[in-house]
Amino acid sequence: MDVYLPIANLSVNGLIIVLLGALTGLLSGMFGVGGGFLTTPLMIFYGIPPTVAAASAASQVTGASVSGVFAHTRRGGVDYQMGGVMVAGGLIGIGIGSLLFNLLERLGQIDTVINILYVLLLGSIGSLMAKESIQSIRAERSGVPVPARKRRHHPMVASLPMRWRFYRSGLYISPLAPLLLGIATGILTMLMGIGGGFIMVPAMLYILGMSANVVVGTSLFQILFVTMATTMMHALTTHAVDIVLASLLLLGSVTGAQVGAQFAQKASPVKLRLILAVIVLLVAGRMALGLGYRPDEIYTWSPL
Repeated sequence: MDVYLPIANLSVNGLIIVLLGALTGLLSGMFGVGGGFLTTPLMIFYGIPPTVAAASAASQVTGASVSGVFAHTRRGGVDYQMGGVMVAGGLIGIGIGSLLFNLLERLGQIDTVINILYVLLLGSIGSLMAKESIQSIRAERSGVPVPARKRRHHPMVASLPMRWRFYRSGLYISPLAPLLLGIATGILTMLMGIGGGFIMVPAMLYILGMSANVVVGTSLFQILFVTMATTMMHALTTHAVDIVLASLLLLGSVTGAQVGAQFAQKASPVKLRLILAVIVLLVAGRMALGLGYRPDEIYTWSPL
């Protein structure tokens, strides 16, 4: 089932791309993450140019986030005021990320930078997740529960001026904190094609101190608009969005997410987090290995 990707300028097995999307959708349903942080590396491993992989993954994350936002809206799990501030920051970050993307592309370093960012980001997140999961498993076996963390925003957030009251999140903090978080996420989304949920959710909990019942829904709300704007920016500036590739990924991810959600209801959350941490670290290790050895083809093509 060969399918031609017009922007990537190569033929791929369409069934494999659908299966890649299904795998990331499965992980999304099981672990509550967008899956974009694994979609791009898996496509790079398959041979898709990193620029096309990152740009097309952002469009897939947009489609996958829509149903999630509707589901959380129905149960009142979205802080629209907080989400609006982070969306504004995300749009600023997209502009900055676009400038960086074009600059690195002109310098011929964009593929290398995307790979390095993934190694650093996935390695850090995977290590933290593994440490937390192992501590939780040991606590379960010993019968001594891990002390619950008090919901409190970071001292640096408390020092910022011009406080607003975010009623839905139960916070009284400066809007500069979520704005800066949105800017950072926008830059990473533009450069890496990730939704940012696996960074955004811990930051909203441990830095902003948001209420847990609105964190996931608000994160998805921000991701929806930021990835939408990222896709448009890539389409207008880098011309790296391959709609055929994105459609195949989305087809697989929608199905995989449903299966993953059903599986997650039966499995232990602590063990699921440990499995996800191992997967993330394996992907980071594979990308680090790819940076260290000489490829068969020294020169690669990227769209103008």
